[in-house]
Amino acid sequence: MHLLYTCAIVVLAVGLSPWFVYQAIRYRKYVGSLTQRMGYLPVSFNLDGDESIWIHAVSVGEALTARALIADLKARYPGLRLFLSTTTLTGQQVARTRIQGVDAVFFFPFDLPPFVNRTLRLVRPRLFIMMETEIWPNLLRACRRQGVKTMLVNGRISSRSYPRYRLGRGFFRRVLADVDRFCMQSDESARRVIDIGADPARVDVTGSLKFDSLDLPPVVAGRGESRVLRYFRVPAGRPVFIAASTLKGEEAPVLAAFAAVRRVHPNALLIIAPRKPERFADAEALARAEGFRVMRRTELAVDAEPRADVVILDTIGELAHLFPVALVVFVGGSLVAQGGHNILEPAVHGKPIVFGPHMENFAEIAATFLQHHAALQVQQASELSQVVPRLIGDPVERARLGAAARALVEANRGAKRRTLAAIADVLPPPGGRGVVRPFRRA
Repeated sequence: MHLLYTCAIVVLAVGLSPWFVYQAIRYRKYVGSLTQRMGYLPVSFNLDGDESIWIHAVSVGEALTARALIADLKARYPGLRLFLSTTTLTGQQVARTRIQGVDAVFFFPFDLPPFVNRTLRLVRPRLFIMMETEIWPNLLRACRRQGVKTMLVNGRISSRSYPRYRLGRGFFRRVLADVDRFCMQSDESARRVIDIGADPARVDVTGSLKFDSLDLPPVVAGRGESRVLRYFRVPAGRPVFIAASTLKGEEAPVLAAFAAVRRVHPNALLIIAPRKPERFADAEALARAEGFRVMRRTELAVDAEPRADVVILDTIGELAHLFPVALVVFVGGSLVAQGGHNILEPAVHGKPIVFGPHMENFAEIAATFLQHHAALQVQQASELSQVVPRLIGDPVERARLGAAARALVEANRGAKRRTLAAIADVLPPPGGRGVVRPFRRA
């Protein structure tokens, strides 16, 4: 089965090679990372061949979630180096700029035996940790053969991916047998991973690390004002609407909602943060076509009010620092069928959150927020034009939603402690061992 999987990857890579070439030429994707993806890391990466803990986080969200574990892992395993890999370029940029405490960051290898084995020889992990749903059959098999412990941490099996996993249960049962421990976000994800082949004795429900990975707002954390806020000296009477992590098809309804806001608040400001850097120009063009004055974040003057109606956030890693200035936050990836994005970063800042009907990737979190009246969900894109202006004009409802959101974040912290206990059970730290009660299917 692994041989068929490997052949399928090779065939797929050959078939998609024109697309990869286009992406490299048009958007500079994959340029500079190919050698690392083939397992060739810099000579200085692990010069002395030290053993390590290797954490893999596919993109931005997973990398930021991994922050919850890093300081404790460094303290508990002082004799091991700590390495972090990502798959996407944006994840790599965030890992290098916003995550402290790791010894090195690199690109995850292609899941083919020569590349995987070369990477393992250089990284020399004692423990390999996959964040969320990163399951790579050849790497896991190589880890098992080389005595490397493996864990799936903050795991989830979404309702969209679950049917696909079930179709390949025969294969995935063999793949999951190579994983030593599954730390799942919820009972439902635990049941799903067991159904597709995981050993129930190796499955724990530890909760979502996303709650524990959140930074407190700067004032509370005592760090002072974030640097990016110096480009947004917005006076108190100017409403700010942030559209976070938008995808294709979402900027148009966001701009329509903003136009409705401007009819009542002519000085309002919209900040659009496209999820993918290659869409910065598209978002800018759409806003200009609607007649708005548009600037990019990189064009703004420091310590000045933005002289624009719409600002396109064309930087990586700054969005979370802008939530303090927002009155309302729309979280993208949810009006189109892409499964939604993380709503917790605006929540920790106590902001009213609006999202669309497609939150499959964050179903449990979204349901909890709705149940506790800590967010609003629209079913149609056109509803944004009613909901956002209403919230902008209603400080009482904004305060209620924001307070409920912040309270939910604080109430759901604790997954870090349970996850670290599971890690200690798999790889006992010097002088101690953690014990975790395994999940049992009812």
